Amino acid sequence: MSELKIGLIGAGSISESHLSAYRANPKATLWAICDINEERAKSMANKYGIPHVYTDYRELLANPEVQAVSICTWNNTHAPISIAAMEAGKHALCEKPLCITMNEALQMQQAVERTCKRLEVGYVRRHASNIAVLKKFIDAGDLGEIYFAKASLVRRLGNPGGWFADKARSGGGPLIDIGVHVIDLCWYLMGRPKVKSVSGNTYSKLGNRSNIENYAFYQAADYDASLNTVEDMANALIRFENGASLMVDVSFSLHAKQNSALVNIYGDKGGAEIEPQLSIVTERHNTIINIDPQISTPTFDFQRSFQNEINHFVDSCLDGVPPISPVEDGVEMIKILNAVYESAVEGREIRF
Repeated sequence: MSELKIGLIGAGSISESHLSAYRANPKATLWAICDINEERAKSMANKYGIPHVYTDYRELLANPEVQAVSICTWNNTHAPISIAAMEAGKHALCEKPLCITMNEALQMQQAVERTCKRLEVGYVRRHASNIAVLKKFIDAGDLGEIYFAKASLVRRLGNPGGWFADKARSGGGPLIDIGVHVIDLCWYLMGRPKVKSVSGNTYSKLGNRSNIENYAFYQAADYDASLNTVEDMANALIRFENGASLMVDVSFSLHAKQNSALVNIYGDKGGAEIEPQLSIVTERHNTIINIDPQISTPTFDFQRSFQNEINHFVDSCLDGVPPISPVEDGVEMIKILNAVYESAVEGREIRF
């Protein structure tokens, strides 16, 4: 059986989802790990039995036995590390978002074309088992033409702080961190239409709310209560060339009663509620019917979806399986995200 030797760059919190999934894949071998924090890299290496530890990603990429890498670093480093990996002859799985700017995105696409290496974007929700079920209904035409979608991910208190709250490293707040997941998922299920225009708003009203007591929330490893340069909340209306539209709102911090996740798509023959759990709506014989697919995980299963993503990436590298999240999709998503931020700053619709 073929074996793929993996290097992981960036040993922060999301790296464990990659590492545990690689370890569970019989075709993959964890071969090297890199982090600027040597102690953290060594700790992960010991936990997962990784033989080679680095603090400079260039040294990891120079290891001739490494065939593919997972890139789990700050958003502002995705482009240079991904390009360097491909130029070193490695395939790459880059965590979302692809990068921060359109210029970076296009450079990454050019690197894929130049090196003929694979660059998969970490849109893990595309790999969820409930999405695989829904996609069969969509591909069979059961929902018809999908012309509208709406997505909402609201955290009442959920600014992770650290690099997530530093715009220079993250590129933004909830829009580029969690919003990218649901925007991409809706866009993917809608058939990946080209964007026509974007109108967006961002708000920085509440800060990171580090003053809040008696309510626990996730904090990044480098959490600093004094640092926050990203938005609290963003919303947008995205129009596509085929006439379809998508409405989205996301927040790190909002005076909401509770956290919520709502994702829905609507076609001319049926619709689907994806979050909080999969349900399909259609009509038969002049009667509206709600269909609840009988599946083990009707909701988004985080680690199972990561396992599916890693399995797909390994098969893509070893056997040439076409990528589910190719670099071209990452480029279009950066185009949309940048347009939301640009629209918010300029107070106008951005047209393409």
